[in-house]
Amino acid sequence: MNTLIEAEVWTVARTDQGNAVLVRPQGSELAVPIFIGQLETQAILIGLGNIQVPRPLTHDLLLSIATQLHAVVSRIEINDLKDGTFFSRIIVRTESDEEISIDARPSDAISLAVRVRCPVYIAEYIVDEAGISVNLVSDITQDDQPHDIERTIVQEAGLEKSPVSDYLENERKRLQKELDEAIAAENYETAAILRDKIKSLDSR
Repeated sequence: MNTLIEAEVWTVARTDQGNAVLVRPQGSELAVPIFIGQLETQAILIGLGNIQVPRPLTHDLLLSIATQLHAVVSRIEINDLKDGTFFSRIIVRTESDEEISIDARPSDAISLAVRVRCPVYIAEYIVDEAGISVNLVSDITQDDQPHDIERTIVQEAGLEKSPVSDYLENERKRLQKELDEAIAAENYETAAILRDKIKSLDSR
């Protein structure tokens, strides 16, 4: 029986091999990179950034259906790794307190988890086999929050920080306009970056 340990969706990063979502066990110096496609990346970033979209996307629709059926996503489990393919399951709790296990791709399970903020678990042996040191992840520090995106993505988007306080308000307005345009164009990856940038400015 696989031992499951609690983890977090640490960050989403771009690598030479493509986009990856990194799942990091709590308190661990290792993180497991799970490579995902562009659409899957956008779905996860939307959930991490809590971005409101004009119409429900697939994962939002699934959660709406679950709500109407009086069921909740109680946790997800990344429970197996075979021939380089990760497997996961979504644990749903029904109104009668019954737990149902649903097989799912890790990217779909994670997309749901970041939306409902439910616990994430990963098999310990997967961390031992596929985990990499967090220090090897370029431009990501131990203090990063799960919704942080690799700094190179921010640089590619042309979001430069200004140290001049008088400029911050104009910068925020510019970013908000770009955010609205990105959402209207359904460019959710850019929207997530812009939203995080606005939060950074607001925290100053």
